[in-house]
Amino acid sequence: MEFNNHYVANSWLLLDADLAFSQSRFKEEQGDAPNAGRYVPGSVRTVASLGATVTGWGSWFGQVQLRYLGPRPLIEDTSQRSQGTTLAYARVGYRVSPDVKLSLDVFNLFDRKASDIDYYYTSRLQGEPAQGVSGLHAHPAEPRTVRLTMNVS
Repeated sequence: MEFNNHYVANSWLLLDADLAFSQSRFKEEQGDAPNAGRYVPGSVRTVASLGATVTGWGSWFGQVQLRYLGPRPLIEDTSQRSQGTTLAYARVGYRVSPDVKLSLDVFNLFDRKASDIDYYYTSRLQGEPAQGVSGLHAHPAEPRTVRLTMNVS
């Protein structure tokens, strides 16, 4: 189920709020173990975003966006789950001339220590047992990053 909402507050301000819910399941339990589970690893149950976009405000433009990805099962029985992730993004820009725009983007605005994605599986590093070690493997979100862009058309 999804809710997508856009509201034009005035000639230069657009507000948006999106919310989505899903419930992913396998039709049958996966594996032979009792209570093996029917959850789909990595399937996100709740996703939300809020944003504000400014355009046509003199030569200035900008955007702020907040995005939330809810916790997700990492294995079929949900005994291992990832944490939810909330990240923010901002852009401010200036139209220098009809053909030239400058913009400054800030990704991961609040420098949150979070994972873009998590996995749970067995791996083996040097010095670990031959059968490996089961554990969480994560791809971290990028730290706060700033980008300055000049567009010439």
